[in-house]
Amino acid sequence: MNSDQPRQGTLPAQVGSQRTRMGILKRLRGVTGAMNSATLAAMESRHEWFSHLDADSRSWINVLARSGIDGFVSWFGGEDFSPESVFDAAPRAMAGRITLQQTVDLVRTTTDVVEEQIHLLLPRGDRQALQLGIVHYSREIAFAAAEIYARAAEIRGAWDSRIEATVVDAVVRAETDESVLSRASTLGWNTEAKVAVAIATNSRVGSVDGLRRASGKLGLDVLASPHGDRLVCIFGGEPITDSHEASELVSQLEAHFADGPIVVGPVENGLAGAPRSARAASSGYRAAIAWPEGPRTMLADDLLPERALAGDGHARRILGGDIYRCLAASKELLETCVGFLDSGSSMEATSRALFIHPNTVRYRIKRIQETTGYSPTDAREAYVLRMAITLGRLQSG
Repeated sequence: MNSDQPRQGTLPAQVGSQRTRMGILKRLRGVTGAMNSATLAAMESRHEWFSHLDADSRSWINVLARSGIDGFVSWFGGEDFSPESVFDAAPRAMAGRITLQQTVDLVRTTTDVVEEQIHLLLPRGDRQALQLGIVHYSREIAFAAAEIYARAAEIRGAWDSRIEATVVDAVVRAETDESVLSRASTLGWNTEAKVAVAIATNSRVGSVDGLRRASGKLGLDVLASPHGDRLVCIFGGEPITDSHEASELVSQLEAHFADGPIVVGPVENGLAGAPRSARAASSGYRAAIAWPEGPRTMLADDLLPERALAGDGHARRILGGDIYRCLAASKELLETCVGFLDSGSSMEATSRALFIHPNTVRYRIKRIQETTGYSPTDAREAYVLRMAITLGRLQSG
């Protein structure tokens, strides 16, 4: 049924005599004030949340209750009446201050009280028709309330999506000033929580909602928005402790991403640091095509060689600066790493080339892994070390 169409009351169908109908309506109008007072008293005694409302909200509920009871009289008398008009007395902002559950409590309590007052205040001959009427009327009012809240939720959802897209765009552009942090706060985002940015292929229609629900089950907050042909996701929350943990959590969400690589940037402290994570993730996503054998979900730092070859200066500085500096700090470690890589990753060949015992080679390789975080015995990590040595020598030369 279209909610904009007027509903007709049940009184004409229940009472055949015009004189009797007018009498019932007159007596009903005479007790509406008492019904309204009884409704407010019942709201106070039956619902704890009512007493915690501010004076302005309580006043508007008083108006709504009165409007609802007056609307029942009009509806019951067969007048043209739209149930949504009951809520016209209160500002639409009330839908954001009083929850749908509280509105249901209001409708249910008003209905119960009106039924009680019909028995207490009106003669026996009026009661059957009035009781049937209040049951049908309350159903119409409940539907009208649901429609109002559904429209309010739709408007809020559209507005939140625009704010979310603005925040994500600001992170990608490295423009996270105070205004951006404030917008994120309006979405319920903890701007001080640790964050990691993940970039993947732009998702299929509808999959972002599934991603949000799945992230929530993992205890993660997420801001997600398409950015060109990519989907940019900002993950935050207590489960994110470091980059590897972030990558592990995101890998559990793979089913909600479109096909293709998912690259996770390093964990940063707070939304203000998210642009650094986004920059690394974006660089890694561009370079991921060069390592199709890698896992689907990977850290941007797992792609340092590919990023460096693609022209990422930050990746080159990490490899040729941070990693190489750790090796170069010990001549023995650098010499052993180069010798091991040049000897085809053979312990015996390395020991012979360097004139040291194989156990010494093993010890130094262990020290290399402890110092740099990469082991020459792993083919992929050996590639990272080789690239770091090459870039470090070029930069220092």
